[in-house]
Amino acid sequence: MKKSHIYLLAAGFALFAAAGCNDDRFDEQPPVIEGTGEEGGEENPGEDIPQSSYNELYRPQIHYTPARNWMNDPNGLVYDNGTYHLFYQYNPQGNEWGNMSWGHASSTDLLHWKEQPVAMRRNELGDIFSGSAVIDADNTAGFGAGAMVAVYTSSGEHQQQSIAYSTDGGMTFTQYVGNPVIANSDRPDFRDPKVFWHAESKQWIMALALGNAHAIEFYGSPNLKSWTFLSSFTTTSARSNIGQWECPDLFRMTYESGTKWILIVSNNPGGPAGGSGTEYFLGDFDGKTFTADDLDYPLWIDYGSDNYAGVTWSNVPDGRRLFIGWMNNWNYSGAVPASPWRSAMTLPRELELLEIDGSFVLANKVVSEIENIAGSWQPLSGTIAAPAYELKTTVKLSENSTLRLSNGAGEYLEMTVNAATRSVIVHRTASTGKCAFSGLFSIPSVIMPIKGASDEVELHLFVDQSSVELFTADGSSTATMVVYPSNIYDRFDGADAEYRELASVW
Repeated sequence: MKKSHIYLLAAGFALFAAAGCNDDRFDEQPPVIEGTGEEGGEENPGEDIPQSSYNELYRPQIHYTPARNWMNDPNGLVYDNGTYHLFYQYNPQGNEWGNMSWGHASSTDLLHWKEQPVAMRRNELGDIFSGSAVIDADNTAGFGAGAMVAVYTSSGEHQQQSIAYSTDGGMTFTQYVGNPVIANSDRPDFRDPKVFWHAESKQWIMALALGNAHAIEFYGSPNLKSWTFLSSFTTTSARSNIGQWECPDLFRMTYESGTKWILIVSNNPGGPAGGSGTEYFLGDFDGKTFTADDLDYPLWIDYGSDNYAGVTWSNVPDGRRLFIGWMNNWNYSGAVPASPWRSAMTLPRELELLEIDGSFVLANKVVSEIENIAGSWQPLSGTIAAPAYELKTTVKLSENSTLRLSNGAGEYLEMTVNAATRSVIVHRTASTGKCAFSGLFSIPSVIMPIKGASDEVELHLFVDQSSVELFTADGSSTATMVVYPSNIYDRFDGADAEYRELASVW
């Protein structure tokens, strides 16, 4: 899925301002970093997973990161036989974008991840860009009942859609000899297939993004091999059409009195805090056409700067709709000071459709599995000694207030509660920690609205070594931000609070 990229030099430092899933303006792959091997070169597929102490400066303790090297969009999220699979865009040869492959991690609880060997690497059709994975329970493709089938974009001279299959639980994949299953010879943006089975029309449905054309196309197939164009979705919302569209996801959700279809679209650089962001449309899907409700778009899954390219897991058995995003922003992703790895995933979240004041909201909360690593709640007094933690506080919306996370080095992340606008404004500035690596990193005003009519709001903050994820208690608003303090924020001021330690997952 990740596609294009460009390095901009400004004020003496590098800014990586690329398309989350690709950008037709920048079609040349960046040069391979010296010392990392030949472009497109094969590593030993049986090599050991790289080792790490997982305690380097800025290394997240409750978020997934590979031991080393560049990572971006989550791909192929699928549950199979007790295991959650997290595939992702990965450079096996270096810590910058390039040589796009599918990295792989697996988990039984969505928090403790085991890094697996690289699942798929560049082949004769090009890089392995973003896509999805399904379990073909009825053997519609002929690869065997229960085969895991990956559907992804081959990015060579053109972006085309290909498939591969696994019969050993996602550990190895065999490329389909008939690739590409959807050919393309003229469109510059044609990527990120997200596939699901639509029972009513008895076919697989694929959503494909058209980048700067601001459109999503839908295709249907009885067997994952032969695809027929069904329809195209666009919007007249000018604010939704600022950036390119990538990484779509289409699914149905229930609420108290019915169901709604949700179309997720990643938008870069039209995000709510600048650069990358993930929006969604509410509407209906009849097996051929998605029709959006007449609402004031864009609607954002997350109001922060660092939640992009998120999609949901397929085949989850209990009906939960589980989501994870790439915790970074194309405005500065190639410059963030993380080494020997670069980028993390957000905490996994469960989506829920809420009705608030007569409007639908796609809420997201951290998955309940967080309880597996959480200690007991205790009143906050003094400093917090923990590798990561969750903090909760209740603030009044009848008056302005200021909340502050800080550490002993004098670094702090400040949040202003604005009563008039019913919002929390997060100030990521030079005071938060290291930021000189990019002129686009300091964001004085990340604005997270408070939804509903209550006169107070309970806020939850998940604080890790290099990130803060802010949620309202009902998940109706969230804001995700990476930060780079010299050590974790271990103090909180501005309101009474409770916290609980979150044990390291490494």
